Amino acid sequence: MSTTKLIGSILIIISLAVGYLGFNKINDNSKEVNLLGLKVAVANESGKQEGYLYLGLAVVVFVGGVYSVTKKSV
Repeated sequence: MSTTKLIGSILIIISLAVGYLGFNKINDNSKEVNLLGLKVAVANESGKQEGYLYLGLAVVVFVGGVYSVTKKSV
């Protein structure tokens, strides 16, 4: 296994972990409470924005990892 394929595989694993963290961060900052029959939505916008940044970073790293794994060596 070449070094680029190894680095690509590591990047894919890292992207999955960062994506998982981002998804959990978005879910943790979006809550809905049922109070006396009324649904009250509580959201921390800065926390959700940070979660979306994590997801975006995960996509970029994932694409880089897939490119590294599928790239033909010369």
